[in-house]
Amino acid sequence: MREIELSLNQTQKIRLKRALEKLESFSSKASSNSNASVSISDSIPVNHEDGVLKGHGTLDLNGELVATLCGVVERVNKLVYVRALRARYKPEVGDIVVGRVSEVAQKRWRLDIHYSQDAVLMLSSMNLPDGIQRRRTALDELNMRSIFEENDVICAEVRGNQHDGLHLQARSQKYGKLERGQLLTVPPYLVRRRKQHFHHLEQYGVDLILGCNGFIWVGEHVEARDDMVEDQVSKPEQQNIKSNKNSISLEEQEQTYTPIETRQSICRIANAVRVLSILGFNITIEVIMDTMNLSSSLNLDIHEMLGSEFCVLVAEGEAERRSLTKKKG
Repeated sequence: MREIELSLNQTQKIRLKRALEKLESFSSKASSNSNASVSISDSIPVNHEDGVLKGHGTLDLNGELVATLCGVVERVNKLVYVRALRARYKPEVGDIVVGRVSEVAQKRWRLDIHYSQDAVLMLSSMNLPDGIQRRRTALDELNMRSIFEENDVICAEVRGNQHDGLHLQARSQKYGKLERGQLLTVPPYLVRRRKQHFHHLEQYGVDLILGCNGFIWVGEHVEARDDMVEDQVSKPEQQNIKSNKNSISLEEQEQTYTPIETRQSICRIANAVRVLSILGFNITIEVIMDTMNLSSSLNLDIHEMLGSEFCVLVAEGEAERRSLTKKKG
């Protein structure tokens, strides 16, 4: 567990300590059956007769294999290594990531994705606004800022490493520019790789994207647009639409704003993520919804979710949930 940075009174400290000790006891019992957690200089039990291969985070000291960093022991065939829990984000092909555009360069955008270097999104690695599959022209390159510009938040997928860095791709309609929401940053190790990282919370009208790189997006739900259908609009009609933009009434402009109820839901979900990050809990859609529902059941205002008492209640609730799960198992 990470060190809690909260102003707690004596009673809250005792309650939080008990909850965390309970959670750690469950973790230690689970690790005894699978991969063990180790700290620096801890011995790693291996059978040297099997021809063990020493991997990252291990050292052969006087015939004994010891850990050189804190983490979890992983075994792949004969290879034994230690996976650090709080290491920087290490991209893998297929990872869903959220990033912020840092530079618009020649035929490419550079994105900050919480990695040791900026990622690259090539103009040829994304769908054009007209939806037509064709070669990119010099005109497309001149119009790059009309697609993404500096500080835009983008969702994309890791394509792989190439000679000029880490490359992304955004060829699906679920990828692209993110608007009307909040971008949260959490330690990457709190977001596990899962089959589904896109979540539509229909009852709140909110989209939640859990980026493998520790960037989490909470924003208003946006329906996937069919660009091929939109492209069938004739050019004269498009010009008429542009010319009429300035004459849009105030009522029509207000309809494009995010409703106050949706904004409150976005803030409540975002604070639930912040609480889980403070406590060092793995961030999943299930735990986020449990935390959000707990705040609603207690009739807490959104800002009160970041208080010490609610953080303690979340820790106690998670300990109780794991206890019940263990009994059912």
